[in-house]
Amino acid sequence: MNASPDVSPSAPTVPPVTPSASGADPELLSVIIPLYNEEENVARLCEAVFGALRDMARPFEVIMVDDGSSDGTVAHLETLAPSYPELTVVTFKRNVGQTAAIMAGIDHSHGAIIVPMDGDLQNDPRDIPILLEKMKEGYDVVSGWRKDRQDDALTRNFPSAVANWLISTISGVHLKDYGCTLKAYRREVLSGYRLYGEMHRFVPIYARWQGAKITEIPVRHHARTAGQSKYGLNRIFKVLLDLMVVKFLTQYETKPIYIFGGMGFLLFLGAILSAGGGIALRVIEGIHLNRTPLPLISAMCVITGMMCILLGLVAELLVRIYFESQDKTAYTVKTVIRGKGGKA
Repeated sequence: MNASPDVSPSAPTVPPVTPSASGADPELLSVIIPLYNEEENVARLCEAVFGALRDMARPFEVIMVDDGSSDGTVAHLETLAPSYPELTVVTFKRNVGQTAAIMAGIDHSHGAIIVPMDGDLQNDPRDIPILLEKMKEGYDVVSGWRKDRQDDALTRNFPSAVANWLISTISGVHLKDYGCTLKAYRREVLSGYRLYGEMHRFVPIYARWQGAKITEIPVRHHARTAGQSKYGLNRIFKVLLDLMVVKFLTQYETKPIYIFGGMGFLLFLGAILSAGGGIALRVIEGIHLNRTPLPLISAMCVITGMMCILLGLVAELLVRIYFESQDKTAYTVKTVIRGKGGKA
């Protein structure tokens, strides 16, 4: 199915590493697993993940990021780490969220292919080889789709279905399951931006923004057997707010005047219509303008419209400062082809 374009003091110390896309090991697979209060699952998780990866007969690393757990998750990881030489453990001093944990895992990884997955054993590590096999067809992102999702229909599945439809409609990147953490990415599609808030689910949108080729395939999903879910209905509002940010960044990051100026012109139109309505009422019905709110509405629309346009101009200056001060470009180069005798 092709998608057209969802420290603890006792913890081991891991130095920060931020390898570039070009410096990544082309053969190495990096699996990133964020954890938060999963002490009951850690041992079985390691057994399942390392068992599946070792059967692949390719080099790999596993980065487990503890997101400030308050239970015995870190202690279990410290005990298990000597048995798994491919394991790197990163621990946070406090809980900051799944997106930050995934970003930390990316920063500490070295592989050319990155696969994040949940640490609650609902994702199945045996699906990782299937994602990588699909990636061989030329895809930059292979997204998992929990087709037979084993979660509560009312509190988990229905809100997710609504959110997936909304995200696909607004972003133009149509996936059936944005919320599935199990995905495979080529490292280069993850470079050039940072993830904040709860935006890990929107990575395919950022990747598509950079020209990535994306597809989606069904993956297995298991019911949670231990621990408690960290998600609730309040995530719906977070998704909506983050979606607004993603929409702005993907379409208006380098041209904010379009959105602010467009809103300004709409407000000017509202002022014209309000004034016209007031004049029509005075001429046709004989109603004095001071007896209607239309003059006030017109004045407010004009003032707010001017503020929007001025804010857009300020945003344009900030965008230029941002790109030029950090030597960033508004484009990404895939390849450069030169004819014979062309200068390098």
